[in-house]
Amino acid sequence: MGAVRPNPVLWVWYAFGGRLPERHRDWVLHDVTCRTWVPRHLIRSLVQLTPGLLFLLVPGPMWIKAMALLGGVLLALWYSAAYMEHTSEHRLVKHGFPLGTGRATREEARAAERAESAARYAALYRGHEQE
Repeated sequence: MGAVRPNPVLWVWYAFGGRLPERHRDWVLHDVTCRTWVPRHLIRSLVQLTPGLLFLLVPGPMWIKAMALLGGVLLALWYSAAYMEHTSEHRLVKHGFPLGTGRATREEARAAERAESAARYAALYRGHEQE
């Protein structure tokens, strides 16, 4: 059937942690396991922070509000990055996948790349041992 991408409204719902309809299940797996899963996660995190822009409406010097907002965004991204694998797994479980599917899928996708890298490493250092 293939991955059906959600419309913008559903995507925002998904970015805030909502569960998508069943037809988007394959897209969710793709979203948290593709090559660009880390930037995708960080973009979803930034979308979650957009209500924080309302802080700019609070009275006071703009530079103080801007610096406070910047500090909050940096701290939020730090925590988001620290828990991104757990968050991605939770998204998959929420959409009916068994726990560990995300990590297993990403590892499987990188298996050939890692094998090639290991072969190059072994060839390089095996060549140095013979000299």
